[in-house]
Amino acid sequence: MNRTLYTLLFHLGLPLVAVRLAWRAWRAPAYARRIGERFAFGLPSIKPGGIWVHAVSVGESIAAAPMVRALLERHPDLPITITCMTPTGSERIRALFGDKVQHCYLPYDLPWAAARFLDKVRPKLAVIMETELWPNHIHQCARRGIPVVLANARLSERSARGYARFAKLTGPMLAELSWIAVQTEAEAERFRTLGARPYCVGVTGSIKFDLRIDPALLQRAAELRGQWGADSRPVWIAASTHAGEDEIVLAAHKALLKQRPDTLLILVPRHPERFGPVFELSRREGLATVRRSTGAPVDATDAVLVGDTMGELLFLYALADIAFVGGSLVPNGGHNLLEPAALGKPVLSGPHLFNFLEIAAQLRDAGALAEVADAEELAAQVGGLWAEPGRAEFMRDAGLGVLKANQGALERLLGGIARLL
Repeated sequence: MNRTLYTLLFHLGLPLVAVRLAWRAWRAPAYARRIGERFAFGLPSIKPGGIWVHAVSVGESIAAAPMVRALLERHPDLPITITCMTPTGSERIRALFGDKVQHCYLPYDLPWAAARFLDKVRPKLAVIMETELWPNHIHQCARRGIPVVLANARLSERSARGYARFAKLTGPMLAELSWIAVQTEAEAERFRTLGARPYCVGVTGSIKFDLRIDPALLQRAAELRGQWGADSRPVWIAASTHAGEDEIVLAAHKALLKQRPDTLLILVPRHPERFGPVFELSRREGLATVRRSTGAPVDATDAVLVGDTMGELLFLYALADIAFVGGSLVPNGGHNLLEPAALGKPVLSGPHLFNFLEIAAQLRDAGALAEVADAEELAAQVGGLWAEPGRAEFMRDAGLGVLKANQGALERLLGGIARLL
């Protein structure tokens, strides 16, 4: 398939795109808003001539945050426009940066929509986070002489096989990228094999290791636990959970309550449309449950706090003693394991970590990550870490050690961006 055929199929598939958007809007009403932006109509007022950063959703927005902050500091004269594709990503961008950056949805990958968007933004440089590759957007940048950086790039063997099936589309697209800053040498070789220009591929490492924790966040978390009277109460968190995982987590929590009746679980669903259903599920399980969004204090009789706010995940991690990272008990590929590790928490996950194989391997090899398969194993690991503070301390130190050993990717990435600017 070449780009012309891809574009034709995309246009023919627009009715299906509309149906999918309507279905998503039914589940999460925020998808029904700002639809014009998805076709480059009704874009907000944007000062042109700066840096355009694309972070498809929440995870990429969080990963991009240190880079964006550094760019704001180092290039104060250049406006930064951040795009995403999801309402949750949009909310996270606004929570992270407020009015320090410009923001809108990225239009769909149609040539005329991409052209309208670029004519409005007119960036000096485009930075795409991870592996969100859109042939028409990249081609329209190339036509205008706009350098495109693929930052913190990932490419699993599975994804590489998928791209290889469309070599006539993938090869020319990758050849139009100015710089591919990949996380590992294995991924660099996959990009070269698919058609990227060898001299445009460089190994910088993962900028997710360059996470910096504000000491004030830890202080706020300690103060809130004190207000709850939970300083000596065992607290654990299950974060970024997906459908099918909450039942497992709550079963593990009920087992823990039999051992320690004062145990508190902070349960944080990945997607906002699931906040309400997960709250109701917890109550149906007979657990006294409160919602973070109400601001109500957690008292000694509450067993579950549902984290139903946006932009607070790091803070909620900081409140807990032990962290389980979701998206991993179901075959979703996992989520960022480094955030709880950077906060000094022993990290637990399920076995499905194909989105974070390299990071998971390093944490596992260092003894900072324990994997579980079901509710019984999850309860055993959490309870065991409370019973063995020495092991919890070892996992904490091991996780911090992995982060420290891998830092520096952000500086390498920023250096390459500066050269292209």
